[in-house]
Amino acid sequence: MMVLKSVALFVLAALLEIGGAWLVWQGVREQRGLAWIGAGVIALGAYGFVAAFQPDPHFGRVLAAYGGVFIAGSLLWGMVADGFRPDRWDFIGAVVALVGVGIIMYSPR
Repeated sequence: MMVLKSVALFVLAALLEIGGAWLVWQGVREQRGLAWIGAGVIALGAYGFVAAFQPDPHFGRVLAAYGGVFIAGSLLWGMVADGFRPDRWDFIGAVVALVGVGIIMYSPR
């Protein structure tokens, strides 16, 4: 049950952080305005709270593992939101990163 909670928190954190960064990007680079930037800042702040609810008590471990989730999630976000077409090396890199997440977070200690 703890693994499911952890995975769900990683997914929610990825949506908030990647989505927040994308909103800021859209507000600044695509000149969509302050409302987009503000929404992005709020989402980025919410990401910090979600990450704090991970069952593992070690900040460094959680954030290191989240890096792998961020890699895979960013590629997916780009595909859905911006029509990005990852190549096989992007996919391989994302799989390697997610394997790293599994090792860091869910290996027996």
